[in-house]
Amino acid sequence: MPSPFPGMDPYLEHPRFFHGFHNKLITYIEEQLQPLLPEAYYADSRQRVWLELTRRSVEPDVKVMREREAAHRSRSPGGVAVAEPVVRTDFEASQPVLITLEDVVGGEHIETFLEIHSRRGGQDRLIAVIEVVSPSNKTPSHQGFEQYRQKQREVLAGQPHLIEIDLLRKGTHVTAVPRDVARAKAGPSDYHVSVHRFDRPQDYLVYPIHLEQRLPVITLPLLPEDPEVLLDLQAAFTRAYDIGPYRKTIRYGEDPIKPPLCREQAEWAKTILKPASAGGGGAG
Repeated sequence: MPSPFPGMDPYLEHPRFFHGFHNKLITYIEEQLQPLLPEAYYADSRQRVWLELTRRSVEPDVKVMREREAAHRSRSPGGVAVAEPVVRTDFEASQPVLITLEDVVGGEHIETFLEIHSRRGGQDRLIAVIEVVSPSNKTPSHQGFEQYRQKQREVLAGQPHLIEIDLLRKGTHVTAVPRDVARAKAGPSDYHVSVHRFDRPQDYLVYPIHLEQRLPVITLPLLPEDPEVLLDLQAAFTRAYDIGPYRKTIRYGEDPIKPPLCREQAEWAKTILKPASAGGGGAG
């Protein structure tokens, strides 16, 4: 059973659901593209893996240092007394406190993305990278933010196309197209897709997406001598939704939408969800 929403389902933006949805969406984008790509091309999903590290203070080191300093100040010199010059000062040196931090592993994080390659004459070439932006990518304090930025810089400095799909309303703008320019040219939107072609490095193709709209059909560039292919993002979304547990785990109309919708969209969502509630959608 499909999502009650015509395009992106805002309930899926909740952290509880988005990670699994993210991976499914990548899978069904790959499934859709594979037969559409010319014979010399193939799509392949890849993973970005990192350990989430936090830093904590090692308290005993502070105590030991203070104890050692106190012992040093109280220790009387032994042996023959030696006269030392008296240095008069009007101030005393401040005593620093040593704070030792250690890295604590908080768990392994895995993010999936998609690559399109060309294989000709025994040579494999990366043609395009397709990213579905995750919540960690849009959170500057998260390690996933810098991981994403680093990958983005590498792609933009090389010769693959970069396709970024942002289906999250919350968080820092992270796609390669500058936010202010995108809003000025394409207008405000809830979600968007940014396409950067390596053969037109100064251009960004932006697909603005509104919650009330169907997700777009995106043009994916290959090498300049080959025709572009079309990705039906809504079709991939529908496959990802249908294979997931969302109709059984989301209480439509009862569970909160995070982040919350603006007043006008919340009223619109109520009209969308009334038929779904009448049909028995959502977990009981």
